[in-house]
Amino acid sequence: MSTEIFVISGFLGAGKTTLIQKLLKEAFHNEKIVLIENDFGDISVDAALLKSGGIEVREMNSGCICCSLSGDFIKALKELLNRFQPDKIIIEPSGVGKLSDIMKACSDPRILPLAEVKAKITIADVKRCKMYLDNFGEFFEDQIKNADTVLLSRTEEFPDKINAAREIIKELNPHAAIFSKPWDQINGAQILQGNHVHTNGCTCGCHGAHGHLNHQHSHDHNCSCGHNHAAEDIFDTVTIRTNQVFSMEDLKARVSTMEKDSKGTILRAKGIVRGSGGYINLQYLPGDIKMTECAAKGDMLCIIGRDLNRQELCTLFGGEQ
Repeated sequence: MSTEIFVISGFLGAGKTTLIQKLLKEAFHNEKIVLIENDFGDISVDAALLKSGGIEVREMNSGCICCSLSGDFIKALKELLNRFQPDKIIIEPSGVGKLSDIMKACSDPRILPLAEVKAKITIADVKRCKMYLDNFGEFFEDQIKNADTVLLSRTEEFPDKINAAREIIKELNPHAAIFSKPWDQINGAQILQGNHVHTNGCTCGCHGAHGHLNHQHSHDHNCSCGHNHAAEDIFDTVTIRTNQVFSMEDLKARVSTMEKDSKGTILRAKGIVRGSGGYINLQYLPGDIKMTECAAKGDMLCIIGRDLNRQELCTLFGGEQ
């Protein structure tokens, strides 16, 4: 029996790692699972968080899977399939990755005899859907148009934005199942079966037409300059290693300074750093700073944006590039 592949896509900070943790807990039991986790940058924060769950993580940090979509990724995937012979593979592309490129790789003749894609799930942040569509449509649209299922995140925080987000999704992909309930009201198994249930009598919070899609979407969004961009052409990433010990208050103050004063546009920051009483997991989106105590160890920060000043950010967090 071939390995089943599940692709979990979503723009920066949408909630991919959180969903993977939910699926591992609620939907995948007593199975050999391998996660291919890719970050846009030289370090992988999400991999460090997920490894503690006993998951084999194959990190692909030589650039975005979708940017370098080459024999490298396909070769690595084939090697992983032959070496581990897993029941299921979860692929978590970078937040600025293109889902269409992942699908091309998984459809390669070297992969098809060994594995098949069972679900393409994209997570969309209801608070930032419109902003990402307006500013980064080439990447955001690709993730939505090529999904079987779209799972809305932050619906419990911003219920007033659900309808507008749903309309954006339906316009881009009328065939996708759309889940809009808070995640604690949806079981992981329901999410995986989103494209097999029907609207009539449905109680899982999904909307739209639910037939398994046998065709590939081919909607390419080109910018006004006429080019189809790779993420590395559009986004900057600053990788920082720091041995500094932060208090929660100090770290929050530095992130606030970054948000207010740093050059360029900062879209995402995440990392694991040393704290006064252990380690701190930092997750930042514009206007949203979250810090929690963390079991995983780390000394790293990854900042993604446009026109960033590397030296300025490294100095701010007491680190090295």
